[in-house]
Amino acid sequence: MTFPKLLLFLTLPLYLLDQVTKFWVVGRFAPPWDEPGAHIAVIENVFHLHRVHNQGVAFGFGNGTAWAPIVFLLVPVIALTLLTVFWKKGLFNHILSRIAVALLLCGIFGNLTDRLVQGFLLEEFANAGFWQRLSEGYVVDFLSVKLPLYDKLVPVSGGWWPSFNVADSCICIAAVLLFIGGLKEEPDN
Repeated sequence: MTFPKLLLFLTLPLYLLDQVTKFWVVGRFAPPWDEPGAHIAVIENVFHLHRVHNQGVAFGFGNGTAWAPIVFLLVPVIALTLLTVFWKKGLFNHILSRIAVALLLCGIFGNLTDRLVQGFLLEEFANAGFWQRLSEGYVVDFLSVKLPLYDKLVPVSGGWWPSFNVADSCICIAAVLLFIGGLKEEPDN
């Protein structure tokens, strides 16, 4: 499958799903500080939907710090630049690697969109300046899954894996596909 087809049939639909679900969550749930613990139990004590603001990255690293919003606005730009350079050098020769890049683009653009838009939608900062509102940007996480034995590894978790979203899922699947694609010796042409 050609890269434009992958973008049209994989990246774009997943990006739209990511954004629609995030805006649904923002519209459905009050900010976490207004209604802490508010959730919808899809499967009680196994799978919940709730609203989390993540200014950091995986596992909330960097949340609540002054530097996170700026640094994590730059990281996607760097990632996109590196993907472009690697693509031009022909490093994504396998179909799995190409699919991984399409998924990575969905994840990068999905979370970058949040960081650029969500801070401007917070009522608390409606009268703040541009840079203040931009620095309040965050990624909307909303999928929460309880994993067996996870509470033994991370007791403070109560067994709940850190919340995530569609874009995060695309990035994780892409990482696995890049690893598998990297194991292949012959390019798929």
